[in-house]
Amino acid sequence: MNVVFLSPNYPSEMHDYTRGLAEVGARVYGVGDIPAQGLSPKVRAALHDYLQVPSILDEADLIARVHAWMRGRTIDRVEALWEPLVIAAARMREHFGVPGLSLDTVMGFRDKQLMKERIQAAGLRVPHSARCTSEAEVRAAAERIGFPLIIKPIAGAGSADTYRVDHARDLHEVLKKTRHVPEVSCEEFVDGDEFTFDTVCIEGRAVYANVAQYLPRPLVARTNHWISPIICTVKDMWGPDHQAGVELGMGVLKALRMGTGLTHMEWYRKSDGEVVFGEIGCRPGGARLVDQMNYTGDIDLFREWARAVCWKSFEADTTRRFNTAIVFKRAQGEGTIRAIHGLHDYMRRHGQWVCTEELLRPGQRRRDWKQTLVSDGFLIVRHPDWDTALELAYEVATDIQLFAS
Repeated sequence: MNVVFLSPNYPSEMHDYTRGLAEVGARVYGVGDIPAQGLSPKVRAALHDYLQVPSILDEADLIARVHAWMRGRTIDRVEALWEPLVIAAARMREHFGVPGLSLDTVMGFRDKQLMKERIQAAGLRVPHSARCTSEAEVRAAAERIGFPLIIKPIAGAGSADTYRVDHARDLHEVLKKTRHVPEVSCEEFVDGDEFTFDTVCIEGRAVYANVAQYLPRPLVARTNHWISPIICTVKDMWGPDHQAGVELGMGVLKALRMGTGLTHMEWYRKSDGEVVFGEIGCRPGGARLVDQMNYTGDIDLFREWARAVCWKSFEADTTRRFNTAIVFKRAQGEGTIRAIHGLHDYMRRHGQWVCTEELLRPGQRRRDWKQTLVSDGFLIVRHPDWDTALELAYEVATDIQLFAS
């Protein structure tokens, strides 16, 4: 099984997917735009061979170079799990004639307006929206849809360049901030709790599924520095609060003709109980969400994804044992981390429930919290009881503080 894996070293979560491919018996041919000596030791150990290209985002050049590099060798799979590369991987599959998600299928996951149109055609609830390529089109769509509304890139990932607009007078400022975005989706703002629906699929069937809740919603967290964002996986995802969202997610997979691989979806639960689709990608959630899912059931989804795409098999136990929360911390002050308060006491009280702690240490430079949800580090905690898991997470948010200067 020869697998071409695009960008095995970036983002850092790709290290474990590369490792997973090797562990299920694949020969992994990595393609990236950094020198081989810059690869992490884990990636180097897992790769059968590596090709450095000038730009991993130049699709035509990428395909031509991989074609020349792999001449005389069979390619069985082409995989990419970093959002900007999923279309390039689909084009490469078509070029080499190998199995996997087609370009048409991937476009349904990548183009947010096409995505909603296909899902709405299946009779599922999506936000009212319009594709816009000019300020005039945005203004016209806003008048039709009404305020509040959301402006976000058609081909975006996460919450980058995504803005809530509450009044017509605020639209001008948001349009200035998104002028560099060629196409945006102007859509209805859905007021409610926000969740994920994540899967590993084999030929469209979800062999593993996960639900997690954002606390607070990402749009709130990314605009308030003082917040320590929390994401918590739900042990009882088939309970009455989440079942309708899971059923919506299953319908979305069918509507978008999902094949084999990972998916990450967001959905909303309104105060009246109605569930509404948000968006979906044919790739994993970022910000260590897959680590959370692993801790939820004590499994290795990096390896199981690899097993699914290579061998159409999933062997892990899918029993959900814990509610698992990740809490992202943002330091007070700018510059270099100088002190951490409360960590020792927290570990003394709750260390048995802490899965991992990866806070920046004194002397390390702060990250830009507007550019990365991981911010200045995080803790992952878990507990079988939902309320207790949230209490543990909120204590991390309030009792542990980082200071920079």
